[in-house]
Amino acid sequence: MSVQTINVTGRWTPVCPYPRVEPERGVAALVDGEQVAIFKTYDGTLYAIGNQDPVAGAYVMSRGIVGTRGEIPTVASPLHKQVYDLRTGECLDLPGVTVPTYQVRRRDGLIEVLGRRQDQ
Repeated sequence: MSVQTINVTGRWTPVCPYPRVEPERGVAALVDGEQVAIFKTYDGTLYAIGNQDPVAGAYVMSRGIVGTRGEIPTVASPLHKQVYDLRTGECLDLPGVTVPTYQVRRRDGLIEVLGRRQDQ
């Protein structure tokens, strides 16, 4: 797996109203041309990761199973059940496998994701 440098564009993209995302469920959004999966935990914390499953290649992470491993908030891929840390994007089952993470916030009742571009 190759490592890519990520630069933040500095543009926040409104995705949806905060109440629309149910706790422990994900939603998919298109942010600066990239599919992003957004999750809200029961305590109201928001997380955003790439929607593409890095193992299977399908855009399905928003349909993953949200949970925890110890104190780590996680999502399990709905296809092969690999578990990812929602804070860092690291796969807890396969060392070296990651999913991109995005900055996400709640502002004026909306969920916003900070877009970015990948430099080649």
